[in-house]
Amino acid sequence: MSQSLLIVTRQAPWSGPGAREALDIALAGGAFDLPLGLLFLDDGVFQLAPGQQPASLTLKDLQANLQALPMFGVEALYVSARSLNERGLSDGALQLPVEVLDDVGLSALFERYDQVITL
Repeated sequence: MSQSLLIVTRQAPWSGPGAREALDIALAGGAFDLPLGLLFLDDGVFQLAPGQQPASLTLKDLQANLQALPMFGVEALYVSARSLNERGLSDGALQLPVEVLDDVGLSALFERYDQVITL
């Protein structure tokens, strides 16, 4: 049986390669039917915010990768309520359907997965 994997993405889409790398790992794992979840934490919640204009920073748009997650079987998507609140984002305005977790929910989430990768 495959070990489950939780990928924690903590970087904003414009702050470096970490956001793209986390999505690439999730898409690759999903393609191989690896049981995995993706958690948007800290500045990683900005990846879910609408209206981004990465071209103005000469960066590639991550939205296509985000929208492809369900097609690759990556449906366990989570976001930290605290991270959203601290950054003034509303869970109703996010670009993907995600499960919003409080601190207790986050602790339980980490316990459900065999391996955790943080980028």
